[in-house]
Amino acid sequence: MKASDLREKYLKFFESKGHKRIKSASLIPENDPTVLFTTAGMHPLVPYLLGEHHPQGKRLTNVQKCIRTGDIDEVGDICHLTFFEMLGNWSLGDYFKRDAIEYSFEFLTGPENLNIPLENLAFSVFAGDADAPFDSEAFAIWRGLGVKESRIARLGKKHNWWGPAGQTGPCGPDTEMFYWVGLMPAPDVFDPEDKNWVEIWNDVFMQYNKTAEGKFEPLQQTNVDTGMGLERVTLVLQGKKSIYETELFMPLFAKLDEIRKADGETNRERTTGERIIVEHMRAATFIMADGVVPGNVDHGYILRRLIRRAIREARKLGLTEHFTSQIAEIVIDNYSYFYVELSKNADKIKKAFSDEETQFAHTLEKGTKEFEKTIDKIPAHIQKKILSGKTAFFLYETYGFPIELTEEMAKERGFEVDKDGFQKAYQKHQELSRQGAENKFKGGLADNSEMTTALHTATHLMHAALRKVLGEHVEQKGSNITVERLRFDFCHNDKMTPEQIAEVEKLVNDAILSNLEVSIVETSVDEAKKMGAIGLFEDRYAEKVKVYSIGNFSKEICGGPHVANTSSMGRFKIQKEESSSRGIRRIKAVLEK
Repeated sequence: MKASDLREKYLKFFESKGHKRIKSASLIPENDPTVLFTTAGMHPLVPYLLGEHHPQGKRLTNVQKCIRTGDIDEVGDICHLTFFEMLGNWSLGDYFKRDAIEYSFEFLTGPENLNIPLENLAFSVFAGDADAPFDSEAFAIWRGLGVKESRIARLGKKHNWWGPAGQTGPCGPDTEMFYWVGLMPAPDVFDPEDKNWVEIWNDVFMQYNKTAEGKFEPLQQTNVDTGMGLERVTLVLQGKKSIYETELFMPLFAKLDEIRKADGETNRERTTGERIIVEHMRAATFIMADGVVPGNVDHGYILRRLIRRAIREARKLGLTEHFTSQIAEIVIDNYSYFYVELSKNADKIKKAFSDEETQFAHTLEKGTKEFEKTIDKIPAHIQKKILSGKTAFFLYETYGFPIELTEEMAKERGFEVDKDGFQKAYQKHQELSRQGAENKFKGGLADNSEMTTALHTATHLMHAALRKVLGEHVEQKGSNITVERLRFDFCHNDKMTPEQIAEVEKLVNDAILSNLEVSIVETSVDEAKKMGAIGLFEDRYAEKVKVYSIGNFSKEICGGPHVANTSSMGRFKIQKEESSSRGIRRIKAVLEK
Protein backbone atom coordinates (compact mmCIF):
# COMPACT_ATOMS: atom_id res chain seq x y z
CA MET A 1 0.00 0.00 0.00
CA LYS A 2 1.35 3.42 -0.97
CA ALA A 3 1.52 6.23 1.56
CA SER A 4 -1.04 8.26 -0.40
CA ASP A 5 -3.50 5.33 -0.23
CA LEU A 6 -2.84 4.89 3.50
CA ARG A 7 -3.62 8.57 4.17
CA GLU A 8 -6.95 8.38 2.38
CA LYS A 9 -7.93 4.97 3.78
CA TYR A 10 -7.30 6.18 7.33
CA LEU A 11 -9.28 9.39 6.91
CA LYS A 12 -12.22 7.64 5.24
CA PHE A 13 -12.29 4.95 7.94
CA PHE A 14 -12.69 7.51 10.70
CA GLU A 15 -15.15 9.54 8.66
CA SER A 16 -17.26 6.36 8.58
CA LYS A 17 -17.12 6.45 12.40
CA GLY A 18 -18.58 9.95 12.54
CA HIS A 19 -15.32 11.94 12.55
CA LYS A 20 -14.96 15.21 10.65
CA ARG A 21 -11.85 15.58 8.50
CA ILE A 22 -9.80 18.67 9.38
CA LYS A 23 -6.72 20.06 7.64
CA SER A 24 -3.19 19.88 8.98
CA ALA A 25 -2.21 22.83 11.12
CA SER A 26 0.99 24.70 10.30
CA LEU A 27 4.36 23.40 11.46
CA ILE A 28 4.69 26.74 13.29
CA PRO A 29 2.43 26.72 16.39
CA GLU A 30 0.30 29.83 16.47
CA ASN A 31 -0.38 29.96 20.20
CA ASP A 32 2.02 27.52 21.86
CA PRO A 33 5.14 29.01 23.48
CA THR A 34 6.36 25.62 24.71
CA VAL A 35 7.73 24.41 21.37
CA LEU A 36 9.22 25.89 18.21
CA PHE A 37 7.41 23.44 15.95
CA THR A 38 4.24 21.39 15.94
CA THR A 39 5.50 18.05 17.24
CA ALA A 40 2.20 16.15 17.40
CA GLY A 41 -1.36 16.38 16.17
CA MET A 42 -2.61 17.42 19.59
CA HIS A 43 -0.74 20.74 19.73
CA PRO A 44 -3.23 22.76 17.65
CA LEU A 45 -6.15 21.11 19.48
CA VAL A 46 -5.24 21.70 23.14
CA PRO A 47 -7.82 24.51 23.65
CA TYR A 48 -10.50 22.04 22.55
CA LEU A 49 -9.05 19.26 24.67
CA LEU A 50 -9.46 21.67 27.57
CA GLY A 51 -13.17 22.07 26.82
CA GLU A 52 -13.47 24.81 24.21
CA HIS A 53 -16.00 23.97 21.48
CA HIS A 54 -14.46 22.95 18.15
CA PRO A 55 -16.35 24.24 15.07
CA GLN A 56 -16.28 20.75 13.51
CA GLY A 57 -17.67 18.92 16.52
CA LYS A 58 -16.43 16.33 19.04
CA ARG A 59 -14.98 13.73 16.63
CA LEU A 60 -12.07 14.81 14.42
CA THR A 61 -9.48 13.18 12.15
CA ASN A 62 -6.59 14.48 10.06
CA VAL A 63 -3.02 14.05 8.87
CA GLN A 64 -0.77 16.44 10.79
CA LYS A 65 2.64 17.63 9.65
CA CYS A 66 5.18 17.36 12.47
CA ILE A 67 8.79 18.35 13.15
CA ARG A 68 10.88 16.82 15.94
CA THR A 69 14.59 17.60 16.20
CA GLY A 70 15.34 15.82 19.46
CA ASP A 71 16.46 12.71 17.58
CA ILE A 72 18.29 14.51 14.80
CA ASP A 73 21.47 12.53 15.45
CA GLU A 74 19.50 9.31 14.87
CA VAL A 75 18.39 10.36 11.38
CA GLY A 76 19.79 7.91 8.88
CA ASP A 77 18.69 4.72 10.64
CA ILE A 78 15.63 2.74 9.49
CA CYS A 79 12.92 4.89 11.04
CA HIS A 80 14.01 8.20 12.69
CA LEU A 81 12.92 11.41 10.96
CA THR A 82 12.84 15.12 11.73
CA PHE A 83 9.74 15.65 9.54
CA PHE A 84 6.91 13.13 9.54
CA GLU A 85 3.17 12.90 9.02
CA MET A 86 0.95 11.82 11.88
CA LEU A 87 -2.41 10.18 11.22
CA GLY A 88 -4.73 11.05 14.09
CA ASN A 89 -8.26 10.85 15.44
CA TRP A 90 -9.70 12.63 18.45
CA SER A 91 -12.64 12.42 20.78
CA LEU A 92 -13.31 15.73 22.53
CA GLY A 93 -15.42 14.63 25.46
CA ASP A 94 -17.22 12.01 23.38
CA TYR A 95 -16.14 8.32 23.21
CA PHE A 96 -13.36 6.97 25.38
CA LYS A 97 -11.20 3.86 25.83
CA ARG A 98 -13.40 1.08 24.48
CA ASP A 99 -14.35 2.80 21.23
CA ALA A 100 -10.81 4.16 20.69
CA ILE A 101 -9.18 0.75 21.12
CA GLU A 102 -11.81 -1.06 19.06
CA TYR A 103 -11.45 1.48 16.24
CA SER A 104 -7.66 1.00 16.28
CA PHE A 105 -8.01 -2.78 16.27
CA GLU A 106 -10.55 -2.72 13.42
CA PHE A 107 -8.39 -0.48 11.26
CA LEU A 108 -5.24 -2.51 11.86
CA THR A 109 -6.69 -5.99 11.41
CA GLY A 110 -9.87 -5.56 9.36
CA PRO A 111 -9.70 -7.28 5.91
CA GLU A 112 -11.04 -4.15 4.20
CA ASN A 113 -8.57 -1.95 6.09
CA LEU A 114 -4.87 -2.76 6.75
CA ASN A 115 -5.50 -6.50 7.19
CA ILE A 116 -2.49 -7.01 9.49
CA PRO A 117 -2.46 -10.49 11.07
CA LEU A 118 -2.99 -10.32 14.83
CA GLU A 119 0.00 -12.63 15.38
CA ASN A 120 2.25 -9.84 14.03
CA LEU A 121 1.04 -7.29 16.60
CA ALA A 122 1.79 -6.54 20.24
CA PHE A 123 0.49 -3.95 22.70
CA SER A 124 1.40 -2.06 25.86
CA VAL A 125 -0.65 -0.44 28.61
CA PHE A 126 0.12 1.74 31.64
CA ALA A 127 1.40 -0.36 34.56
CA GLY A 128 0.31 2.07 37.26
CA ASP A 129 2.23 3.96 39.95
CA ALA A 130 1.67 6.19 42.96
CA ASP A 131 -0.12 8.81 40.81
CA ALA A 132 -2.54 6.59 38.89
CA PRO A 133 -3.54 2.90 38.94
CA PHE A 134 -2.80 0.13 36.44
CA ASP A 135 -4.94 0.65 33.33
CA SER A 136 -6.92 -2.53 33.82
CA GLU A 137 -9.67 -1.25 31.52
CA ALA A 138 -7.40 -0.94 28.46
CA PHE A 139 -5.83 -4.32 29.30
CA ALA A 140 -9.25 -5.99 29.50
CA ILE A 141 -10.40 -4.46 26.21
CA TRP A 142 -7.37 -5.83 24.34
CA ARG A 143 -7.90 -9.24 25.93
CA GLY A 144 -11.54 -9.15 24.88
CA LEU A 145 -10.46 -8.57 21.28
CA GLY A 146 -8.48 -11.81 21.32
CA VAL A 147 -5.01 -10.53 22.19
CA LYS A 148 -2.90 -12.97 24.22
CA GLU A 149 -1.83 -11.78 27.66
CA SER A 150 1.80 -12.51 26.69
CA ARG A 151 1.51 -9.90 23.94
CA ILE A 152 0.42 -7.09 26.28
CA ALA A 153 3.24 -5.39 28.19
CA ARG A 154 2.62 -3.33 31.32
CA LEU A 155 4.96 -0.32 31.23
CA GLY A 156 5.52 2.76 33.36
CA LYS A 157 5.18 6.49 32.77
CA LYS A 158 8.26 6.68 30.56
CA HIS A 159 6.54 4.57 27.90
CA ASN A 160 2.79 4.67 28.51
CA TRP A 161 1.85 8.10 29.81
CA TRP A 162 1.17 11.36 27.98
CA GLY A 163 1.46 14.91 29.19
CA PRO A 164 0.79 17.39 30.37
CA ALA A 165 1.85 19.83 27.62
CA GLY A 166 3.19 22.29 30.19
CA GLN A 167 3.79 22.00 33.93
CA THR A 168 0.08 21.45 34.54
CA GLY A 169 -2.94 20.36 32.55
CA PRO A 170 -4.60 17.34 30.91
CA CYS A 171 -2.71 14.05 30.93
CA GLY A 172 -3.26 10.35 31.21
CA PRO A 173 -2.26 6.79 30.33
CA ASP A 174 -1.90 5.54 26.80
CA THR A 175 -1.83 2.24 24.99
CA GLU A 176 0.64 1.57 22.18
CA MET A 177 0.58 -0.82 19.24
CA PHE A 178 3.66 -2.55 17.80
CA TYR A 179 4.41 -4.49 14.62
CA TRP A 180 7.01 -7.27 14.29
CA VAL A 181 9.55 -6.50 11.52
CA GLY A 182 11.92 -9.40 12.24
CA LEU A 183 11.98 -12.94 10.93
CA MET A 184 8.62 -14.68 11.11
CA PRO A 185 6.99 -16.02 13.15
CA ALA A 186 7.00 -13.29 15.80
CA PRO A 187 7.88 -14.47 19.32
CA ASP A 188 4.94 -15.45 21.50
CA VAL A 189 6.04 -13.14 24.32
CA PHE A 190 6.26 -9.41 23.64
CA ASP A 191 9.61 -7.94 24.71
CA PRO A 192 9.43 -4.11 24.42
CA GLU A 193 13.25 -3.95 24.40
CA ASP A 194 13.46 -6.00 21.19
CA LYS A 195 13.98 -3.48 18.38
CA ASN A 196 12.17 -5.77 15.92
CA TRP A 197 8.96 -4.60 17.59
CA VAL A 198 8.28 -1.18 15.97
CA GLU A 199 5.69 1.15 17.51
CA ILE A 200 3.13 2.18 14.90
CA TRP A 201 0.17 3.66 16.83
CA ASN A 202 -0.52 5.33 20.15
CA ASP A 203 -3.93 5.94 21.78
CA VAL A 204 -3.80 8.53 24.58
CA PHE A 205 -6.55 8.67 27.19
CA MET A 206 -6.70 12.10 28.83
CA GLN A 207 -8.49 11.41 32.07
CA TYR A 208 -6.46 13.37 34.65
CA ASN A 209 -5.52 16.97 35.31
CA LYS A 210 -2.12 17.59 36.90
CA THR A 211 -2.41 20.44 39.38
CA ALA A 212 0.25 22.98 40.36
CA GLU A 213 0.76 20.92 43.53
CA GLY A 214 1.60 17.86 41.44
CA LYS A 215 -1.65 16.02 42.15
CA PHE A 216 -3.53 14.06 39.48
CA GLU A 217 -7.25 14.78 39.61
CA PRO A 218 -9.95 13.22 37.36
CA LEU A 219 -10.87 15.44 34.39
CA GLN A 220 -14.46 16.52 33.89
CA GLN A 221 -14.03 16.14 30.11
CA THR A 222 -12.15 13.01 29.11
CA ASN A 223 -10.55 12.96 25.65
CA VAL A 224 -8.89 10.57 23.23
CA ASP A 225 -5.85 11.64 21.20
CA THR A 226 -4.26 9.11 18.85
CA GLY A 227 -1.25 9.16 16.56
CA MET A 228 -0.07 6.78 13.84
CA GLY A 229 3.17 7.53 11.99
CA LEU A 230 2.48 7.48 8.25
CA GLU A 231 6.08 6.72 7.27
CA ARG A 232 6.48 3.87 9.75
CA VAL A 233 3.22 2.20 8.81
CA THR A 234 4.07 2.55 5.11
CA LEU A 235 7.36 0.77 5.85
CA VAL A 236 5.48 -2.03 7.63
CA LEU A 237 2.82 -2.49 4.96
CA GLN A 238 5.37 -2.57 2.14
CA GLY A 239 7.67 -4.99 3.96
CA LYS A 240 10.69 -2.73 3.49
CA LYS A 241 13.82 -2.73 5.63
CA SER A 242 13.71 1.04 6.13
CA ILE A 243 11.48 4.01 5.42
CA TYR A 244 14.04 5.19 2.86
CA GLU A 245 13.10 2.28 0.59
CA THR A 246 9.52 3.53 0.22
CA GLU A 247 8.18 5.79 -2.54
CA LEU A 248 8.33 8.70 -0.08
CA PHE A 249 12.11 8.89 -0.51
CA MET A 250 13.10 6.97 -3.65
CA PRO A 251 12.36 9.91 -6.03
CA LEU A 252 14.60 12.13 -3.89
CA PHE A 253 17.45 9.62 -4.09
CA ALA A 254 16.95 9.38 -7.85
CA LYS A 255 17.30 13.15 -8.19
CA LEU A 256 20.37 13.16 -5.94
CA ASP A 257 21.94 10.46 -8.15
CA GLU A 258 21.13 12.49 -11.25
CA ILE A 259 22.76 15.63 -9.83
CA ARG A 260 25.82 13.67 -8.71
CA LYS A 261 25.95 11.83 -12.04
CA ALA A 262 26.17 8.67 -9.95
CA ASP A 263 26.31 5.36 -11.80
CA GLY A 264 25.22 1.95 -10.56
CA GLU A 265 22.15 0.31 -9.08
CA THR A 266 19.56 2.89 -8.04
CA ASN A 267 17.82 0.46 -5.66
CA ARG A 268 20.97 -0.19 -3.61
CA GLU A 269 20.99 0.34 0.15
CA ARG A 270 21.61 4.01 0.80
CA THR A 271 24.39 5.37 2.97
CA THR A 272 23.68 7.30 6.15
CA GLY A 273 24.90 10.49 4.45
CA GLU A 274 22.52 10.07 1.52
CA ARG A 275 19.64 9.44 3.89
CA ILE A 276 20.44 12.56 5.92
CA ILE A 277 20.49 14.67 2.74
CA VAL A 278 17.06 13.65 1.45
CA GLU A 279 15.45 13.57 4.91
CA HIS A 280 16.68 17.04 5.88
CA MET A 281 15.80 18.46 2.47
CA ARG A 282 12.23 17.15 2.77
CA ALA A 283 11.90 18.61 6.27
CA ALA A 284 13.39 21.98 5.27
CA THR A 285 11.07 22.26 2.27
CA PHE A 286 7.98 21.76 4.44
CA ILE A 287 9.22 24.25 7.05
CA MET A 288 9.76 26.93 4.40
CA ALA A 289 6.31 26.24 2.93
CA ASP A 290 4.92 27.49 6.25
CA GLY A 291 6.72 30.81 5.98
CA VAL A 292 10.04 30.23 7.76
CA VAL A 293 13.31 31.35 6.17
CA PRO A 294 16.85 30.41 7.30
CA GLY A 295 18.09 32.57 10.17
CA ASN A 296 20.09 32.65 13.38
CA VAL A 297 17.34 32.21 15.97
CA ASP A 298 14.43 29.92 16.73
CA HIS A 299 12.66 28.38 13.71
CA GLY A 300 15.11 29.93 11.27
CA TYR A 301 18.07 28.50 13.16
CA ILE A 302 16.67 24.95 13.09
CA LEU A 303 15.90 25.34 9.38
CA ARG A 304 19.44 26.58 8.68
CA ARG A 305 20.90 23.70 10.68
CA LEU A 306 18.97 21.14 8.61
CA ILE A 307 19.99 22.70 5.29
CA ARG A 308 23.65 23.10 6.19
CA ARG A 309 23.87 19.58 7.57
CA ALA A 310 22.50 18.30 4.25
CA ILE A 311 25.02 20.41 2.33
CA ARG A 312 27.92 19.14 4.47
CA GLU A 313 26.87 15.53 3.85
CA ALA A 314 26.67 16.25 0.12
CA ARG A 315 30.20 17.67 0.15
CA LYS A 316 31.43 14.46 1.75
CA LEU A 317 29.99 12.68 -1.30
CA GLY A 318 31.91 15.02 -3.59
CA LEU A 319 28.90 17.17 -4.52
CA THR A 320 30.04 20.79 -4.47
CA GLU A 321 27.57 22.36 -6.93
CA HIS A 322 24.23 23.81 -5.86
CA PHE A 323 21.64 21.06 -5.49
CA THR A 324 19.15 21.95 -2.74
CA SER A 325 16.52 23.73 -4.88
CA GLN A 326 16.49 20.76 -7.29
CA ILE A 327 15.75 18.31 -4.46
CA ALA A 328 13.13 20.70 -3.08
CA GLU A 329 11.40 20.73 -6.45
CA ILE A 330 10.87 16.95 -6.22
CA VAL A 331 9.42 17.31 -2.70
CA ILE A 332 7.05 20.00 -3.97
CA ASP A 333 5.98 17.93 -6.98
CA ASN A 334 5.35 14.79 -4.88
CA TYR A 335 3.39 16.36 -2.03
CA SER A 336 1.51 19.36 -3.44
CA TYR A 337 -1.59 17.31 -4.23
CA PHE A 338 -2.15 17.02 -0.47
CA TYR A 339 -0.28 20.05 0.91
CA VAL A 340 -1.12 22.94 -1.42
CA GLU A 341 1.11 25.37 0.49
CA LEU A 342 4.12 23.72 -1.16
CA SER A 343 3.14 24.63 -4.71
CA LYS A 344 1.80 28.02 -3.60
CA ASN A 345 5.21 28.96 -2.18
CA ALA A 346 7.39 26.99 -4.62
CA ASP A 347 9.32 29.96 -6.02
CA LYS A 348 10.05 31.41 -2.58
CA ILE A 349 11.21 28.02 -1.31
CA LYS A 350 13.62 27.39 -4.18
CA LYS A 351 15.07 30.90 -3.99
CA ALA A 352 15.60 30.60 -0.23
CA PHE A 353 17.46 27.32 -0.74
CA SER A 354 19.67 28.84 -3.40
CA ASP A 355 20.44 31.90 -1.26
CA GLU A 356 21.29 29.77 1.76
CA GLU A 357 23.56 27.52 -0.26
CA THR A 358 25.47 30.54 -1.60
CA GLN A 359 25.78 32.06 1.88
CA PHE A 360 26.99 28.78 3.39
CA ALA A 361 29.70 28.48 0.74
CA HIS A 362 31.04 31.86 1.92
CA THR A 363 30.80 30.72 5.56
CA LEU A 364 32.78 27.58 4.81
CA GLU A 365 35.44 29.70 3.14
CA LYS A 366 35.68 31.98 6.18
CA GLY A 367 35.81 29.01 8.52
CA THR A 368 38.63 27.43 6.55
CA LYS A 369 40.63 30.65 6.81
CA GLU A 370 40.02 30.73 10.58
CA PHE A 371 41.19 27.13 10.82
CA GLU A 372 44.38 27.87 8.89
CA LYS A 373 45.05 30.94 11.01
CA THR A 374 44.71 28.89 14.21
CA ILE A 375 46.96 26.10 12.92
CA ASP A 376 49.64 28.58 11.83
CA LYS A 377 49.84 30.00 15.37
CA ILE A 378 50.87 26.64 16.85
CA PRO A 379 54.71 26.40 17.06
CA ALA A 380 56.16 24.04 14.47
CA HIS A 381 58.64 22.46 16.94
CA ILE A 382 55.87 20.89 19.11
CA GLN A 383 56.06 17.14 18.63
CA LYS A 384 52.48 16.19 19.47
CA LYS A 385 50.37 18.58 17.46
CA ILE A 386 46.85 18.81 18.89
CA LEU A 387 44.03 21.16 17.97
CA SER A 388 42.10 21.97 21.13
CA GLY A 389 38.53 20.83 21.65
CA LYS A 390 37.58 24.44 22.36
CA THR A 391 38.84 25.50 18.92
CA ALA A 392 37.09 22.57 17.23
CA PHE A 393 33.81 23.53 18.91
CA PHE A 394 34.29 27.19 17.94
CA LEU A 395 34.58 26.11 14.29
CA TYR A 396 31.46 23.95 14.70
CA GLU A 397 29.34 26.60 16.42
CA THR A 398 30.47 29.65 14.43
CA TYR A 399 31.10 28.24 10.96
CA GLY A 400 29.09 25.04 10.98
CA PHE A 401 32.15 22.80 10.69
CA PRO A 402 31.29 19.23 11.71
CA ILE A 403 33.95 17.62 13.89
CA GLU A 404 34.67 15.15 11.06
CA LEU A 405 35.59 18.00 8.70
CA THR A 406 37.85 19.60 11.31
CA GLU A 407 39.56 16.24 11.92
CA GLU A 408 40.09 15.71 8.21
CA MET A 409 41.61 19.15 7.71
CA ALA A 410 43.75 18.77 10.84
CA LYS A 411 45.08 15.40 9.68
CA GLU A 412 46.24 16.97 6.40
CA ARG A 413 48.36 19.37 8.47
CA GLY A 414 49.70 16.63 10.78
CA PHE A 415 47.42 17.47 13.72
CA GLU A 416 45.07 15.52 15.94
CA VAL A 417 41.87 16.97 17.39
CA ASP A 418 41.06 16.82 21.10
CA LYS A 419 37.70 15.06 20.63
CA ASP A 420 37.11 14.70 24.38
CA GLY A 421 37.47 18.45 24.77
CA PHE A 422 35.14 19.00 21.84
CA GLN A 423 32.52 16.68 23.36
CA LYS A 424 32.71 18.46 26.72
CA ALA A 425 32.24 21.86 25.06
CA TYR A 426 29.40 20.46 22.93
CA GLN A 427 27.62 18.92 25.91
CA LYS A 428 27.95 22.14 27.91
CA HIS A 429 26.46 24.05 24.99
CA GLN A 430 23.56 21.56 24.75
CA GLU A 431 22.85 21.85 28.46
CA LEU A 432 22.81 25.65 28.33
CA SER A 433 20.55 25.54 25.26
CA ARG A 434 18.22 23.09 26.99
CA GLN A 435 18.01 25.28 30.11
CA GLY A 436 17.39 28.33 27.96
CA ALA A 437 14.62 26.58 26.08
CA GLU A 438 13.00 25.42 29.32
CA ASN A 439 12.97 28.98 30.62
CA LYS A 440 11.96 30.50 27.32
CA PHE A 441 9.11 28.17 26.55
CA LYS A 442 7.75 27.46 30.01
CA GLY A 443 3.99 27.60 30.32
CA GLY A 444 2.26 26.00 27.39
CA LEU A 445 -1.05 25.81 25.66
CA ALA A 446 -2.69 24.86 28.91
CA ASP A 447 -1.67 28.28 30.24
CA ASN A 448 -4.79 30.39 29.88
CA SER A 449 -3.76 32.70 32.71
CA GLU A 450 -5.00 36.27 32.88
CA MET A 451 -1.73 37.75 31.59
CA THR A 452 -1.27 35.22 28.77
CA THR A 453 -4.86 35.82 27.65
CA ALA A 454 -4.36 39.60 27.73
CA LEU A 455 -1.13 39.36 25.74
CA HIS A 456 -2.79 37.16 23.17
CA THR A 457 -5.52 39.77 22.74
CA ALA A 458 -2.86 42.50 22.54
CA THR A 459 -1.26 40.58 19.66
CA HIS A 460 -4.46 41.00 17.66
CA LEU A 461 -4.57 44.71 18.41
CA MET A 462 -0.92 45.15 17.44
CA HIS A 463 -1.40 43.20 14.20
CA ALA A 464 -4.23 45.54 13.20
CA ALA A 465 -2.21 48.60 14.23
CA LEU A 466 0.81 47.50 12.18
CA ARG A 467 -1.37 47.16 9.09
CA LYS A 468 -2.72 50.67 9.67
CA VAL A 469 0.75 52.21 10.16
CA LEU A 470 2.93 50.17 7.75
CA GLY A 471 0.40 48.99 5.18
CA GLU A 472 -1.81 45.99 4.45
CA HIS A 473 1.15 43.97 3.18
CA VAL A 474 1.89 43.25 6.83
CA GLU A 475 1.07 39.62 7.53
CA GLN A 476 1.69 37.54 10.63
CA LYS A 477 4.51 35.00 10.22
CA GLY A 478 4.49 33.59 13.73
CA SER A 479 3.90 34.45 17.36
CA ASN A 480 5.20 33.34 20.72
CA ILE A 481 3.44 34.30 23.93
CA THR A 482 4.58 33.67 27.49
CA VAL A 483 3.28 35.11 30.75
CA GLU A 484 6.00 37.78 30.57
CA ARG A 485 5.74 39.10 27.00
CA LEU A 486 4.51 38.63 23.45
CA ARG A 487 6.69 38.12 20.41
CA PHE A 488 5.30 38.73 16.93
CA ASP A 489 6.92 38.10 13.52
CA PHE A 490 5.54 39.84 10.44
CA CYS A 491 6.54 40.46 6.85
CA HIS A 492 8.02 43.92 6.28
CA ASN A 493 11.32 44.80 4.63
CA ASP A 494 12.38 47.94 6.47
CA LYS A 495 13.32 48.68 10.07
CA MET A 496 10.50 50.56 11.77
CA THR A 497 11.22 54.18 12.63
CA PRO A 498 10.76 55.47 16.21
CA GLU A 499 7.75 57.43 14.94
CA GLN A 500 6.13 54.31 13.51
CA ILE A 501 6.71 52.37 16.74
CA ALA A 502 5.18 55.20 18.76
CA GLU A 503 2.16 55.33 16.45
CA VAL A 504 1.55 51.58 16.78
CA GLU A 505 1.77 51.85 20.58
CA LYS A 506 -0.69 54.77 20.57
CA LEU A 507 -3.22 52.94 18.40
CA VAL A 508 -3.12 49.84 20.60
CA ASN A 509 -3.36 51.79 23.87
CA ASP A 510 -6.20 53.93 22.53
CA ALA A 511 -8.06 50.71 21.64
CA ILE A 512 -7.42 49.28 25.12
CA LEU A 513 -8.65 52.47 26.82
CA SER A 514 -11.79 52.43 24.67
CA ASN A 515 -13.08 49.42 26.65
CA LEU A 516 -13.75 47.44 23.49
CA GLU A 517 -15.86 44.30 23.71
CA VAL A 518 -14.40 41.08 22.29
CA SER A 519 -16.99 39.05 20.38
CA ILE A 520 -16.80 35.70 18.60
CA VAL A 521 -18.70 34.08 15.73
CA GLU A 522 -18.28 30.67 14.09
CA THR A 523 -18.51 30.70 10.32
CA SER A 524 -16.96 29.40 7.11
CA VAL A 525 -13.58 30.60 5.85
CA ASP A 526 -15.23 32.28 2.85
CA GLU A 527 -17.68 34.13 5.08
CA ALA A 528 -14.85 35.13 7.42
CA LYS A 529 -13.00 36.68 4.49
CA LYS A 530 -16.14 38.50 3.37
CA MET A 531 -16.40 39.90 6.89
CA GLY A 532 -12.89 41.32 6.45
CA ALA A 533 -11.22 38.95 8.89
CA ILE A 534 -7.48 38.46 8.54
CA GLY A 535 -5.76 35.25 9.51
CA LEU A 536 -2.68 33.12 9.55
CA PHE A 537 -2.18 30.02 7.37
CA GLU A 538 -5.44 30.37 5.46
CA ASP A 539 -4.91 27.24 3.35
CA ARG A 540 -5.03 25.07 6.44
CA TYR A 541 -8.19 26.28 8.17
CA ALA A 542 -11.06 23.89 8.77
CA GLU A 543 -14.41 24.41 7.08
CA LYS A 544 -15.67 26.22 10.18
CA VAL A 545 -13.52 28.83 11.94
CA LYS A 546 -13.79 31.23 14.85
CA VAL A 547 -13.61 34.95 14.12
CA TYR A 548 -12.75 37.24 17.05
CA SER A 549 -13.69 40.91 16.72
CA ILE A 550 -12.30 43.54 19.09
CA GLY A 551 -14.77 46.37 18.65
CA ASN A 552 -14.33 47.75 15.14
CA PHE A 553 -10.54 47.77 15.54
CA SER A 554 -9.58 44.15 14.84
CA LYS A 555 -11.23 41.16 13.18
CA GLU A 556 -9.14 37.97 13.00
CA ILE A 557 -9.49 34.21 12.58
CA CYS A 558 -8.06 32.55 15.67
CA GLY A 559 -8.43 29.73 18.19
CA GLY A 560 -6.58 31.11 21.21
CA PRO A 561 -7.72 32.68 24.51
CA HIS A 562 -9.05 36.25 24.56
CA VAL A 563 -10.26 38.72 27.17
CA ALA A 564 -13.96 39.66 27.19
CA ASN A 565 -13.19 43.37 27.28
CA THR A 566 -9.97 45.37 26.75
CA SER A 567 -10.49 47.57 29.82
CA SER A 568 -8.30 45.55 32.21
CA MET A 569 -5.43 44.66 29.87
CA GLY A 570 -2.93 47.31 30.96
CA ARG A 571 -0.60 49.62 29.01
CA PHE A 572 0.96 48.23 25.82
CA LYS A 573 4.69 48.85 25.33
CA ILE A 574 7.00 47.72 22.51
CA GLN A 575 10.36 46.74 23.98
CA LYS A 576 12.21 45.82 20.81
CA GLU A 577 11.78 45.84 17.02
CA GLU A 578 14.39 43.90 15.05
CA SER A 579 15.07 41.73 12.03
CA SER A 580 14.12 38.07 12.40
CA SER A 581 15.23 36.97 8.92
CA ARG A 582 15.16 38.27 5.37
CA GLY A 583 11.95 40.27 4.88
CA ILE A 584 10.67 39.37 8.36
CA ARG A 585 10.62 41.81 11.30
CA ARG A 586 10.10 40.87 14.94
CA ILE A 587 8.47 42.80 17.77
CA LYS A 588 8.69 42.02 21.47
CA ALA A 589 6.17 43.81 23.64
CA VAL A 590 4.66 43.75 27.14
CA LEU A 591 1.58 44.87 29.01
CA GLU A 592 2.39 47.06 32.01
CA LYS A 593 -0.22 46.88 34.75
